Amino acid sequence: MVPLDRLNEIVQRFEYIEAQMTAGGGDIAQLGREYAELRPVVEEIRAYMQAVEDVEGARAMLDDPEMRELAQEELTGLEAQLPGMEERLQLALLPKDEADARPAVIEIRPGTGGEEAALFAGDLARMYQRYAETKGWTFEVIEESETELGGIKELVARVSGDHVFARLKYESGVHRVQRVPETESGGRIHTSAATVAVLPEAEDVDIQIDQNDLRIDTMRSSGAGGQHVNTTDSAVRITHIPTGIVVTSSEKSQHRNREIAMQVLKTRLYDMERQKAHDERSSARAAQVGSGDRSERIRTYNFPQGRMTDHRINLTLYKLDQVMAGDLDEVIDALTADAQAAMLAEMEG
Repeated sequence: MVPLDRLNEIVQRFEYIEAQMTAGGGDIAQLGREYAELRPVVEEIRAYMQAVEDVEGARAMLDDPEMRELAQEELTGLEAQLPGMEERLQLALLPKDEADARPAVIEIRPGTGGEEAALFAGDLARMYQRYAETKGWTFEVIEESETELGGIKELVARVSGDHVFARLKYESGVHRVQRVPETESGGRIHTSAATVAVLPEAEDVDIQIDQNDLRIDTMRSSGAGGQHVNTTDSAVRITHIPTGIVVTSSEKSQHRNREIAMQVLKTRLYDMERQKAHDERSSARAAQVGSGDRSERIRTYNFPQGRMTDHRINLTLYKLDQVMAGDLDEVIDALTADAQAAMLAEMEG
């Protein structure tokens, strides 16, 4: 178990931050973030330390003949609670991903499978949009290009709200679908795929961009379907010359487009840095949810059987309609628990 002096240090830091905020000193925004992060941890620590104190008190009463029976009963109950409290405390103390609380940029593109893959990419986009709605998040489409049949060639969206990246980060990878396409007259089941990338949004302090490294073009918006299209020369395309990353935004305001495109560019550069650090860490790490490789097939959606299977944790749910309607909590909770178990095993190992 975690040493008590380490737990006391965390509580003392929390109490110091609390005092600073009350006094109005320091960087209030930074203190507020640290306070919010530490509060649930400190609640678990205080509950655990109180339980340990109660166990010691009950043990001390065992020497009193008049109190022994009552003390033994209390001790049995307290000792039964301790393992669960220790586990919750260990989970609360796991290293946090600094990006967990951030908004996310989600990118969806069809993979193998032609028009059917593009239609499935559209289904995934609607699935995430519905999930965002159930969470009270904002789902803002930044760039969308459609096929003539209503599929998606590419979709880039910003999702903002409470702990968005923490909930969506395990969605990155290849999603495979097995179903009879609407475009198929013979009724044969086809397999196609779409790729999803979920990137934590960059903050200004994360990435500094040299303006000389950018090529910025304005152009006339175009695309099938007409949903996110206008006829002015407002679309902005930014090319980051050193990496070759190209970002476009096609809102009605050219000024807003430049802002959006720069934000997405920063997010992609920040994600490249995180991926590089992740690769360096994971070379020395055996257990994790997937490899973090976006070319990895993570999930299969089988429509004839009404099932969704997540291959990383061998979870199969026979409620595909609900999943496609945005009911993703069960699979996301399972992936989060698996990742936490792997981190605990790594810390103990």
